Amino acid sequence: MTNREMDAAEAYDPALRAAYAECRRLNARHGRTYFLATRLLPLDRRSAVHALYGFARRADDIVDENGSASAEERAAALDVLEAEWRRALRGQAVADPTVTAAAHTRERLDIPARHFDDFLASMRSDLFVREYATYADLRAYMHGSAAVIGLQMVPVLGTVVPREEAEPYAAALGIAFQLTNFLRDVGEDLDRGRVYLPADLLAASGVDGELLRWSRRTGSHDRRITEALRAAASLTRGVYRDAEPGIDLLEPVSAPCVRAAFVLYRDILAVIEKEGYPVVHRRAVVGARRRASIALPGLARAWAARAGWRTGAPAAGGGPGRTASGARSLRGREGTSARERT
Repeated sequence: MTNREMDAAEAYDPALRAAYAECRRLNARHGRTYFLATRLLPLDRRSAVHALYGFARRADDIVDENGSASAEERAAALDVLEAEWRRALRGQAVADPTVTAAAHTRERLDIPARHFDDFLASMRSDLFVREYATYADLRAYMHGSAAVIGLQMVPVLGTVVPREEAEPYAAALGIAFQLTNFLRDVGEDLDRGRVYLPADLLAASGVDGELLRWSRRTGSHDRRITEALRAAASLTRGVYRDAEPGIDLLEPVSAPCVRAAFVLYRDILAVIEKEGYPVVHRRAVVGARRRASIALPGLARAWAARAGWRTGAPAAGGGPGRTASGARSLRGREGTSARERT
């Protein structure tokens, strides 16, 4: 992360700068599509995305990547993370760099703390809930695990309408991304003892968790599973359609980033379909050439928007320039000392 990015984030303390750098490293390593889209953002917004991603990744790693630790041991580790988060919100120094950076971002951009509370609650449920009976049950879980991530991002990205008008679309996009991940990662989640695809959707095609586990274990295929996965992909495409109008409500300098992420994540569905829904046995991946073909035009649009943004002129394509609400969201409380957080 460059010094200019750090300065734009009002991160002047060396420990805080190191915390943001760690979050950027996590994003680059684990969130390839997300990280690529983040590069389309102006300097003053990238570090915030890295911080929010880093904190979410840390919690997710506790839940999913803690080796042979029991659910109770992972719950204890999540308790430690949450306690550090509470201390950071009170302005106290903490050891976890992702907590330090995320808390700083939350305060600087005035992101509601309840979004982080809801996120941590969903992470905790992952330790003990293994399956979801209905799509409604899954949506309740995804409010905390995915929708609030979209809501956290709204103050970072800025809007050309009142924030509350953009929030339902941002929440829907977070859910679309997570549904895509659930479909892509069916096999890996089975290895962790979880089935995120709701039982009612699976049952409509004659599938249950036991059939999925049999397919994963034996490498065998079953047309009923393919049918169920096709239905899950169709449901996910519907959520993308619900979310897409919200991209035009974002500030012009941010919209190309979100558009790129939207297209790249939706492309995962196309790859899954093209490859015959192999996700019980292996993950589907969007190729580097395709990612570049989306990112490069997005970069051109981002630069055009920034040119208009700097001069105060309308952005390319007739988009508005910086709104007062967007400027306030990025400045946060200028002149005050920012707490170190996540």
